[in-house]
Amino acid sequence: MNPRATIVPEYTFSTTGARLRRNRVKLARICCILLCMGTLSARATDETAGKTAQDPGTTRGLDWLAKNTSWITEQQIRLTEIPAPEFNETQRGLFLKQLFEAAGLQVRIDDIGDVIGERSGSDPQSVVLLAAHLDTVFPAGTDVHVKRSGPRLLAPGISDNGAGLATIVGVARALVESRIRTTKTIVFAGDVGEEGEGNLRGMRALVERYGSRLAAVIAVDGPSTDHITTQGIASRRIEVTITGPGGHSWSDFGSPNPITALSRGIVRFSAIRLLDSPRSSFNFGVIEGGQSVNSIPARAAVKVDLRSESEDQLTRLENALRDAMQAGGRDEASAARSNRDAVQVSFRSIGTRPAGVLPEDSALLQAIRDADRFLGNRSRLERSSTDANVPLSLGIPAVAIGGGGSGGGSHTLNEWYDPSGRDLGLQRLFLTAVGLAGIQP
Repeated sequence: MNPRATIVPEYTFSTTGARLRRNRVKLARICCILLCMGTLSARATDETAGKTAQDPGTTRGLDWLAKNTSWITEQQIRLTEIPAPEFNETQRGLFLKQLFEAAGLQVRIDDIGDVIGERSGSDPQSVVLLAAHLDTVFPAGTDVHVKRSGPRLLAPGISDNGAGLATIVGVARALVESRIRTTKTIVFAGDVGEEGEGNLRGMRALVERYGSRLAAVIAVDGPSTDHITTQGIASRRIEVTITGPGGHSWSDFGSPNPITALSRGIVRFSAIRLLDSPRSSFNFGVIEGGQSVNSIPARAAVKVDLRSESEDQLTRLENALRDAMQAGGRDEASAARSNRDAVQVSFRSIGTRPAGVLPEDSALLQAIRDADRFLGNRSRLERSSTDANVPLSLGIPAVAIGGGGSGGGSHTLNEWYDPSGRDLGLQRLFLTAVGLAGIQP
């Protein structure tokens, strides 16, 4: 055996082993340092939230919320039982105005119906906005009387957004009871136009009003405390209308039928395959047309909701919709026996929601996580389409969170809300708002 052949591999192995041992020691030291840093960071965070919570005023506010959840739930029931369909939130807004005034806020109602209550801080140029939308998806005439089934409250709109409205009312009242004075001004708002074709008009007006003064925006929407919505999903809402000559179902049989043309387009578009990532969705939400069972309609229309995590993908989705509906019109015209040139397809934008993302190092996100840690609440980051889309799209720190309790059946007549444990959501929002606004010595 060649001696060199024996020595070289042994020497190489020995050197490598020594290096590995040294690297392991270094790695262990680095891990130890990082672990200590993480522990110290967590302790610092807990201490920050803890110091805020230990302030006598904060303690009074948190205690008031824990002891008055029943009163807050009563206000939620009263708010829910005042109908607030799209573009008709006035009566609910007037009641919210009374609740804000009773909490000592300086209250006004703007030109489009937003109810705005201000609690002045020492710095009027820096604002923390807490908003909950007034409107519901349910049309006028819907029975919104609240019924009880065990611990559950049953009514359309009881969770979305009766829960959010009651939460900001409770937090506004708790601030009165706390006697805390803050550095930043805290603004409470019941805004209009979040649902349906409202196109976030209420939040758009609030952002325009406060502009660069906005330090943070928190949209309180629904009850859930297990999420923090930090990314706004872009959406476009489009009305597609198809017209034709119309006529009698017997004597004019063979003329193009706008409802059939619309159906052809819907089937074509629904067959497209969406990417898993970025995630997208579509929904044909409202369809209308015709005047009687024995008449060929002269008009049919459908309202479509398109959403995506990507603006580029959303554009592709909209183009695909337009192509499919145009093809549906052509297919119907080709199948018709007469008046083939009478089919017309038109498109109208009825709403757009911009996209936006909150940076993970945002002070707003840190404040909510601080409150979660202190309260022992576990939450995850989510994407959705809410009032927070507007400020996020403009680079203003914003999130959407729930107000506490639990709920289900949103946007259906079987909607429900359970107030059990709602104090967690109330205290979470209170601690976050106070932490962001800063307590004056």
